[in-house]
Amino acid sequence: MDLGLEDRVYVVTGATRGLGNAAARELVADGAKVVVTGREEKSVADAASALGPNAAGVAVDNADPEAPARLIASAREHFGGFDGMLISVGGPPPGFVADNTDEQWTAAFESVFLGAVRLARAAADELAEGGVIGFVLSASVHEPIPGLTISNGLRPGLAGFAKSLADELGPRGIRVVGLLPSRIDTDRVRELDALSADPKATRTANESRIPLRRYGTPEEFGRTAAFLLSPAASYLTGIMLPVDGGMRHGF
Repeated sequence: MDLGLEDRVYVVTGATRGLGNAAARELVADGAKVVVTGREEKSVADAASALGPNAAGVAVDNADPEAPARLIASAREHFGGFDGMLISVGGPPPGFVADNTDEQWTAAFESVFLGAVRLARAAADELAEGGVIGFVLSASVHEPIPGLTISNGLRPGLAGFAKSLADELGPRGIRVVGLLPSRIDTDRVRELDALSADPKATRTANESRIPLRRYGTPEEFGRTAAFLLSPAASYLTGIMLPVDGGMRHGF
């Protein structure tokens, strides 16, 4: 299936590792050009280099109000266009209600929530018909995840923002989509499993609740993201797609 990604240009934030990186890899593999971001210069440079000549890297913090304009300008400068953005941010610190400080909540709000809103607003201003804005969110949009209180508080709000944005941008032919990963086998998920007394038992228990009986691979997530961002998904907008092996049992 031709996804229509040849020479389309995307910005993918938080793409030095994990789900953002997996999405960037699949976009490039299908012919797109990408600007990848992260906070550290070296990791950004390494990620862009690994993706090859159809990738460029920009070190930015999503919480920086100047980041959106820089990233879109970089896409135009390096590749001559801007067709979409995938907004992926690292997970906020784990913890239960009593564990997380005001400072952690504030920092997470600036990066995870307000930073994503700024990026999406800037993208909306610059995209033409056929453009797309994607959000990497979490299964916590539908069901809170124990021990991830900050994420549980912020991700559903971003889903609501994305849905509102889809309604507003639809008449201009711009799509807005969300991806809701659950147990994808990334560094982040392995780190969360390692917080338990028995990480192996925790993983086994989680797998037992997934109909496919295994964690997803980053490549599986990346292919799903590439499809949703592609012209092949041109009639999909305002959706929140679980990428979870069936772990969510509701409709």
